Amino acid sequence: MTRFSLRITYGAHPSQFAEFSTPSGESFPVIVVIHGGFWHQRYGLELGRPLAVDLVAHGAAAHNIEYRRVTGGGGWPATGDDVLAAIDALDPALGPVVTLGHSAGGHLAVWAAARHPRVIGAVAQAGVLDLLAHPQITRRAAELLGGAPHEVPERYADASPAALPPLGKPVVLVHGTADEDVPFEQSAAFARASGAELVELPGAGHMDLVTVGTEAWAACRDAALRLAR
Repeated sequence: MTRFSLRITYGAHPSQFAEFSTPSGESFPVIVVIHGGFWHQRYGLELGRPLAVDLVAHGAAAHNIEYRRVTGGGGWPATGDDVLAAIDALDPALGPVVTLGHSAGGHLAVWAAARHPRVIGAVAQAGVLDLLAHPQITRRAAELLGGAPHEVPERYADASPAALPPLGKPVVLVHGTADEDVPFEQSAAFARASGAELVELPGAGHMDLVTVGTEAWAACRDAALRLAR
């Protein structure tokens, strides 16, 4: 049962806020929920609300964050900076956190794990992990990064998880083989290169991983709880 839900503002922009919900009890792990939508303004943290409710029901606090997105004040590095700032806004007494993100949110979850010392692990749900490997991903990334790879190569090097040094933290990649939006090979290749744990979901589609009640979502939730505890 949820003990309370709190809106936390971490900046002056309307998209710089988060919804923090906790279960009953005095001690609980904290999971940062990062929604997807290819970093675009038309998608928001409402995508993460059902996930946050289920995480709380399973004994974890959920920090469901919003951030500046493309056509809504975002871009790079503002979008990434917002994720770090949203984590900074959590009470330090709550301790370390695990990031959990879907699609473009999976990109931000792994990226934040590499950048923020408070993040002890990450779960990417059909994560966008290599901004150069697939043309449809690179086209979307160009909107976030403000140009093609040859125009702003330094931004691709900074933003793409595949270009980062080894994280030194556990990363779990959950991905369905029938994903219609983010190729399964995004996770498979990242796992091969980094040693991250890959959870392959035969026949699962892109949105199954954020649909509470599915086996795909349960795999994501359980991975995040395992890392957090």
